[in-house]
Amino acid sequence: PGIGTDSFGRDQQFMNVDKAFIQFAGLTAGRASSFFDFYAHDFEFAGATAGSDNSSTNLLAYTATVGNGLSATLSIEDPVFRRTPIFSPQNISATVNSGGVSNFGVTNQPTPVFVGYTGGVPTRYSYVDSIERSRLPDFVGVLRLDQAWGSAQLSAATHELNIGNLSTATAVGSGGVVTGLPHTNSVLGWAVQGGLKVNAPFIAPGDALYLQGAYGEGAQLYTGYSAFTGSYTQSTTTIQGQKFAQYFSDATINPFTGQLQTSTSFTAVASYLHYWTPEWRSAVFGSYGEQSFSAGARLAQGAIFGLTNPNGANSFGSNAVGVPGTRFYQLSQALRDTYQFVAGASLIWSPVKDLDIGVEGYYTQIGLKSGRAIDLDKSPAAYSNIAGINAGTFAVRTATQDSVSSVRLRVQRDF
Repeated sequence: PGIGTDSFGRDQQFMNVDKAFIQFAGLTAGRASSFFDFYAHDFEFAGATAGSDNSSTNLLAYTATVGNGLSATLSIEDPVFRRTPIFSPQNISATVNSGGVSNFGVTNQPTPVFVGYTGGVPTRYSYVDSIERSRLPDFVGVLRLDQAWGSAQLSAATHELNIGNLSTATAVGSGGVVTGLPHTNSVLGWAVQGGLKVNAPFIAPGDALYLQGAYGEGAQLYTGYSAFTGSYTQSTTTIQGQKFAQYFSDATINPFTGQLQTSTSFTAVASYLHYWTPEWRSAVFGSYGEQSFSAGARLAQGAIFGLTNPNGANSFGSNAVGVPGTRFYQLSQALRDTYQFVAGASLIWSPVKDLDIGVEGYYTQIGLKSGRAIDLDKSPAAYSNIAGINAGTFAVRTATQDSVSSVRLRVQRDF
């Protein structure tokens, strides 16, 4: 049965199975962990660090054993599990499906694109449907080495970004000649990752060190920059009550060309597990990551904002970029380049086999790579006063970073 709606108000019908796969003669088929992943938060409770971690996805893979612990895998995987929203300034929250046409297609989820010009100046715009389609699966290639000293892995993946076309509705704006209706071409995002696991029995039996790094373009969930929260909305908050949102979109739509402009991201992770005794163990872990949008992408979104909001109206809400050159544009949170830092540790007691009782604490900091953003905690009404911010009549508080410390207690019994 339908048990909910997606972010565009469309009814969803699905069931969830954690693992269900068949392995035979090097072939893996079904629902299993992604072959791209390596560390996958192996030593953590909450999985607070960055890094790729897709424990269950639909895939078809073949692994060839070369010899001496070396293997190579080619995997065809479901792209839905690695999908982030394409940035839309008019993105809305999930709504209950009323059956109305307004809950489908471009009506609620348009991205403005220039189609008409007067004297070389854009004066008319239409909309591109930013809902993502599925055409190609993700292709994952892996080279892995397993030895007594540990493991090493190189992973690579492709991820297609494919959205709708320009609306055929009448363009909005004054005058101007429509110069052509651009078709949004699909873009092939990609990611690469390297990982190393070193066993350290010379320190204590069971000790191990993980090191991992990943870089991606248009494939943010492969680098795992938002692994802790997921990227199911374009501005998911990592910290409850966050001062400003981070934008996790894989791409934006250029309003001048109607084409996709991909974002880039990278992450680096380190984690060490140490056994004090056979019953007591600890892990220390940390990660750093960044996501960046091109300066041209943000400037372009600001240009379309200026046309669609000539009087500073707030139809875009917190996704508003603002008009380039204004104070609001300098302080708005949308499409800002951000970083994320995580550090933590745990202590776990296993009084009997397959029973873990432990506590884990970690610190998370998110911030802007440059400039300042509106502090939504101290200035919650700022996005309703864009004109006042630009005119200097509305005082606004700003911030460069936000942070939080968390502690979790976990009791786990394996059977």
